[in-house]
Order: sequence, then C-alpha cells, then structure tokens
Amino acid sequence: MRSKGWAAAGAIIAGLFLGGCADGSSDAKSLPEKTVETAGSRTSNAPHAPAIDAYRAMWGDLAAAAATSEAKSPRLKAHASGEALELLRYMMTQDRTKGMVTRGQLRLAPIMEKRDATTVVVKDCADATDWLHYGHDGKLENDVPGGHHHVDATVRQHHGAWKVERLYIDKAGSC
Repeated sequence: MRSKGWAAAGAIIAGLFLGGCADGSSDAKSLPEKTVETAGSRTSNAPHAPAIDAYRAMWGDLAAAAATSEAKSPRLKAHASGEALELLRYMMTQDRTKGMVTRGQLRLAPIMEKRDATTVVVKDCADATDWLHYGHDGKLENDVPGGHHHVDATVRQHHGAWKVERLYIDKAGSC
C-alpha cells in the first residue's frame, strides 16, 4: 500500500462494504446470474460513456474476484489501475485472510460528475444490501446488514482504454 490512508480505507471497506447479513434462506453456495446490476442504460452517443462502462465493468470484475477472494485475479486489472487496483487487491487479500467470500447482488447507479478529454469523475450510491460476506462453508459472516455506500471514482483514458484509477467507498449509510 502506498499510504496508511489506503490501508485504513481498505479495512473499512473490507469490514463495512463487503460485510453484512441476510436471512438464513439465502443460497450462499452459488452466485446469482446477475451479480452487478446498474441503473439506467448507456447512451451510445455520450462522449464519455466508455468511462462509465469501465466503472461498471470494474465492479463486475471485483464481484467475480470476490466470489473466491482472489487478489491476483487477472480480471481486477482489466478495468482498474493505480490506487484503485491496489485497493481492490487489498480488499481481496483481507477477505482471503479472514476466510470470506462475497456473494449476492450489488446495485450501481453511477453518474458523471466532471469530465475532460481523458478524465471522468464518477459519483455513485452503491447498494450492497444484498452483496454479503460468507465463509467458505456457506454461512453468513455476521448479522450486520449490507447498506448503501457513497462511491467516488476517477476514471482515466490511457492509450484508448478507460480504467478506474482512484476509488473511494464510504461506510454503509453514507448515501
């Protein structure tokens, strides 16, 4: 990690964002068909739609890695780089250390806040109420429900590809 701040952020995210509970009727053994759901549809002629698509894809990549807590998943670097990639890998490492995987559905509703030719700032209120931590035995980690998390992301274009470079995920109930 580059800074103590990222380590603290990772601990908060690992404990709050990915933690949670649902009633015992949830099937913890298999991932739902659709793990990441996004609100709205892409406007194909929007000039920075690929940046929003990269943001959404980063969450899909994280959901796939979180199903096994695989910090070295090659999918993580497909749509994330820099500090964002470090944070995602840190989250997966923490989950693996605790013997946890994340399953369920994450709902996104990203909006573009700022943009220029190569940078887009994305704001979101990620709904993780159904995206929860389970042990490898299929049992919920705890009885703390998931929640809604304010997310800030900086997405940059490098050599024609958009990737999330910075990522901040606030605690449950922040939006």
